[in-house]
This record gives sequence, C-alpha cells and structure tokens, in this order.
Amino acid sequence: MSAGGGTKAIIAALGANLAIAVAKFVAFVFTGSSSMLAESVHSVADSGNQALLLLGGKQSKKRENRKHPFGYGRERYFYAFVVAVVLFTIGAVFSLYEGIEKIMNPHHVESPIWAFAVLIFAIVAEGFSFRTAIVESNTIRGDASWFNFIRRAKAPELPVVLLEDFGALLGLLFALFGVTMAVVTGNGVWDGVGTLMIGILLAIIAVILAIETKSLLIGESATPEIEEKICEALENAPEVSRVIHLRTLHLGPEELLVAAKIAVEGGDTAADIARGIDEAERRIREAVPIARVIYLEPDLYRAGQAASSSNGVGEAHA
Repeated sequence: MSAGGGTKAIIAALGANLAIAVAKFVAFVFTGSSSMLAESVHSVADSGNQALLLLGGKQSKKRENRKHPFGYGRERYFYAFVVAVVLFTIGAVFSLYEGIEKIMNPHHVESPIWAFAVLIFAIVAEGFSFRTAIVESNTIRGDASWFNFIRRAKAPELPVVLLEDFGALLGLLFALFGVTMAVVTGNGVWDGVGTLMIGILLAIIAVILAIETKSLLIGESATPEIEEKICEALENAPEVSRVIHLRTLHLGPEELLVAAKIAVEGGDTAADIARGIDEAERRIREAVPIARVIYLEPDLYRAGQAASSSNGVGEAHA
C-alpha cells in the first residue's frame, strides 16, 4: 500500500468523524437519545483511532538503531492493534452499557428533528469518507475480493479505515432505526435497542481488527506470489542452481526480510559464490522492491536436507 493512499483515507475519515462527533453531541443535548450519545462516543473513538494510525505512520519512519536494527516498520501494526482495543473498550463497551441501561429505564426522545437532521448529515459525511477509502483501496486491491483484501493486506491503515467507515454507516442506520421507532411508537425502549445494536456491531468489528492486526504484529510472510518472484529471481542468477528453502517476514508494510538457503555448484570458488550472491540480491530487489533486508546462505543441494528444513513453506524449488 502506498503511504500516500493510506494517509489520504485516514485524513478524510478524521475530518468526517470530528465534524460528525460535534453534530451528534449537539443532537444528544437536544434529544436525550441514547443512540445519539452512543454514536457520539463512536465518532470520538473513531477520531482517536485515525490519530493513532497517523502517529503509527510517523513513528514507523524512524531510522534503525542498535536496539532496533530492523527499524520501526511494525509501529504501524502496533497502533492498528491499539485501534482495535480502543474501538472495543470505548465504543463497544460504552454502547452496550448505555443500550442496556436505556432498555431498563427508557425515556422519550425529545426534539427528534435534531436527531434526524444530524443522522442524515452524518450518513452523507461518512459516505464521503467511505468512498475515499474504497477509491484508495481499489488502486491496490486488484482482483482480490474485499474479504481477501482485508485478510491479506500487509498495510493495516486502509483495512482499518474501511471497516471503521463501514461500521460507522451501519451504526448510523441502527441509530436512525432506534430513534425512528422510538418516535413512531412513543416507546423509548427502541432507542435503547438501537444503541445495543451499535454496541454489538462495534464489538464484532473490533474483534475482526484485533485478529487481523495481531497476525501482522506477530509477523507474516510475503504472499505466495511475491515468494514465487523471489525464487525466480534467485534461480535466474547463473551461480545459483536452485533454492533449497526460503523464509520471508514483513518488518513493516513496505519492508520485507528475505532469508534463503541456495544451492551452488561444488566446484565454484569463493569469489564465484560471492559474485553469485551479489547478483541474486540485485535480482531480488529488482523483482521485489520492498525486499530491504536479504540474507543468503550458500550450500550444496541435498534432497534430504531440503525436505527436513522446509516445513511446508518455501520448500526446495525445482
């Protein structure tokens, strides 16, 4: 993911959420609607989340040092994980509590026109933010489905913004449903039901985000397509006869560590092997520009060794 595309989507979401949060708080003051209060807290949490994503992007640009020799690329994963925690603790838990409280102690929605006006404004603003995230995602999504894009994306910002905006739009519809039913029926319980629905929605999105970002934080390999390119680049070097096994690890969304054991001819001199490794590294970086750290270990190919050293990932390449 291009950093620019992710930043553009984050800033659009941040601007929309700040404006919406203010509008929702005003509507809550006039209406006393728990759905509006839950949505206000939701927008404040989302605004904080976008600020965290921007902070993570800035922190990830710090240069490597002795303590962190591979740099700070995973800062973006860490802050994306914090976003999931914030969304759950602030957004979901508060909405669930408020919804249950209003169902047990319902009251009428006052001045509903404020609620309807703000909700319509919020839907338009969130729609703009969601559209921006979709446009930016489409530039890198390719033929992948939205489900696979969110599951396989190595850059967390766009999937996070997509899920947040999608959840925000659904939450607004739930709030609109709760307020409308409360006004039509005169029963304030519906307002609490809408709030409860928002809380459940936020909890589901938070769990999805936590699962995906946890996987990135622990460390994920490159996609099979990228690993295939690396193997081809290695085996196109004349001094490399084959790839015995390959390991890759994302140090950050645009930083990949490549470690491979490569087979060389038994009669090659040390100078030949050194030239072959240099050429192989050049080919890898040409084929996969995000391959920033490369470690290649020359060896003689032995079928038993290749089988024992490759546990289903990056096995010996023919």
